[in-house]
Amino acid sequence: MNFPHIVIAIDGPAASGKSSVARQLAQRIGFLYVNTGAMYRAIAWLATLRQIPAADTGRVQQLLHFSDIECGVTEGESTILVDHLDPTPHLNEAAVNATVSAIASIVDVRRLLVLKQRAYARDHDLVMEGRDIGSAVFPQTPYKFYIDASLEVRAQRRARQGHEDSIAARDQTDSTRVASPLLIAEDAHVIDSSHLTIDGVVGEIVGRLKLKGLKFADRGMRVVP
Repeated sequence: MNFPHIVIAIDGPAASGKSSVARQLAQRIGFLYVNTGAMYRAIAWLATLRQIPAADTGRVQQLLHFSDIECGVTEGESTILVDHLDPTPHLNEAAVNATVSAIASIVDVRRLLVLKQRAYARDHDLVMEGRDIGSAVFPQTPYKFYIDASLEVRAQRRARQGHEDSIAARDQTDSTRVASPLLIAEDAHVIDSSHLTIDGVVGEIVGRLKLKGLKFADRGMRVVP
């Protein structure tokens, strides 16, 4: 697979800090930020809204077939609409947290969303974050990073965000699913964010990218609220 634009893959487990890192990195170097987790959460929210259990894969597949899923761009970040509705305010609701891993494990869901994720690289240089970007979505990119943190630190982060879902359970589901499980790509650079600031992780990534010869406009540190 060859794409005309640069892709920087940021993978990692839940609450590792990858979303904050990817967003700030994209702002710093002027690339489009793509949050693939929001895409899976949007489908989980739609299934919840339509009262379709994540375990009923047949009905979830029908939901995909008969729903309008539109991925776009606004102010340098990816967006998603489902049946012309903006799911953003609902993506961290308890029902979504409880079902997103199961929804993301459905092969047809991943197949559809991976196509939409790859489509972004036709028109934009990307910083894309998720769980399988470097291993499955863009395995050919030479710019792969895996952001990790200790289980204790990640659980504390989730608690501060007001979420009650089990990090260990999420890890187990994401790592053992058949379709594109969470794993560290063989050529990814691993960064432990347990005791690093977001700026610190972004700075390390920028340094690695420069060592690899990637050219970009470095806008310096930008703190994201």
